[in-house]
Amino acid sequence: MAFAAVCNAFAGGLLTNTNQNAAFVRNFAQEGKIDLTSIYANPAGGAFLNNGWHLSLNVQTAFQSRDITTTFPLFKYNTQNPNETHKFEGDAVAPLVPSFTVSYNKDKWSVSAHFAISGGGGKCEFDNGIGSFEAAYSGMIVPKMSTPEVLKVLLTQGLLAKGYDATTASGLAATGQFKGYYLNSFMKGRSYYFGLQLGGTYKFLDNLSGYLGLRALYANCNYNGYVNPYINYSLTTPAGVVNNTQALNNYGIDMNCDQTGFGVSPIIGVDWKINKHWNVSAKYEFRTKLNLKNKSEINIADNVVKAQAAPIIGQFEDGNKVREDSPALLALGAEYSPIEKVRIDAAYHQFFDKASKKYGDKQNYIDHNTHEFILGAEYDICKLITISGSWEYTNYGLSDDFMNDLSYSLSNNMVGGGVRIHATKRFNIDLGYMCTFYNSREVTKQTAAGPKTDLYTRKNHTFGIGVNFDF
Repeated sequence: MAFAAVCNAFAGGLLTNTNQNAAFVRNFAQEGKIDLTSIYANPAGGAFLNNGWHLSLNVQTAFQSRDITTTFPLFKYNTQNPNETHKFEGDAVAPLVPSFTVSYNKDKWSVSAHFAISGGGGKCEFDNGIGSFEAAYSGMIVPKMSTPEVLKVLLTQGLLAKGYDATTASGLAATGQFKGYYLNSFMKGRSYYFGLQLGGTYKFLDNLSGYLGLRALYANCNYNGYVNPYINYSLTTPAGVVNNTQALNNYGIDMNCDQTGFGVSPIIGVDWKINKHWNVSAKYEFRTKLNLKNKSEINIADNVVKAQAAPIIGQFEDGNKVREDSPALLALGAEYSPIEKVRIDAAYHQFFDKASKKYGDKQNYIDHNTHEFILGAEYDICKLITISGSWEYTNYGLSDDFMNDLSYSLSNNMVGGGVRIHATKRFNIDLGYMCTFYNSREVTKQTAAGPKTDLYTRKNHTFGIGVNFDF
């Protein structure tokens, strides 16, 4: 979905955040752990918590930049930047992203609830618009304006600058020359997928437990922006040469779209405490079917512009339902503790993106499902402090046809670390930081005006803090 990935400032698949709390930020490999903060990643492990109530409260802050460098032949006619290569910079900020986990344990049974931002997580702004819009506009404007005859006709149909009305112009032997164009453009997206996980566990044996639960997703997104095109021209009249800039008002676009949707899916999990050194787990989240309904205002006066813009903004039309499933997820994890103070963690994720339906059947442009490989380690320095660090590799299987500046993801390596402060036996604090190193990707597509090349890059930094209580 347009901007859904743009606003996803966290870790995980195309539409799934896996960092649900500060414990993840300091150690990504949560799947093999038995801890309140691991209930999202290893819900079956919650069965082995002590009897009583457990509560975790967390907040994260993320900063991300999404830059797209686009090369297109007609960009050289942009009078504000007469170069075939333009850079479009997007800034995404998620200032305060909360989450909480609560669990109650009684002997062999436990029940738990977990709330977090399961997808999206912030807003992203492109102050100068995006390359796909400028390429479409330059493709409409430049061929039409580059001949004096067409320019003169347009100028005499109410587009002439102030002081030269259509009647006067039509009586002159006027000739025009197109100098170039520029756009006043802006795009912004905000995307939040609120996830509530509810479920229960049961210990079949002293070292084996199972989990059954549900996750409800509520999507609330907003996308808005505008494009106001201008042309620069000179008009030769008996009174002399007039140089001017003219707004092409009929060519403008103004859009505001709200999208909402709701879906529910089951979750199953199992945890096996092999011995005092090893713990392993598995979790499977089923696909969540999401139909996002649009409530939109889109103003486009010119029919040609409507036709040209349809492939880009068609998914935002008022009343449309946009399919954007959250994919099924298989998560496997293990923790090995060679000595009491040291824990080594590993995990694997597979997001079944190819079976997750998307607007325009974009799932058909996915070459393979997303895979994630994760390693982490923790060391108890003393009774008060635990330090941790981790690494994660995410590999997306997106084809060139899937990629565009409205929706793209990049394979990456992520590193993180932090501390847990054991303030008391019943209270501890998690502090973490992570950053992501994305693989840049270049995609070239052929158009009627020549090749259009997009270079996609990203940067990401996330901070997290959490407080955990046992009652």
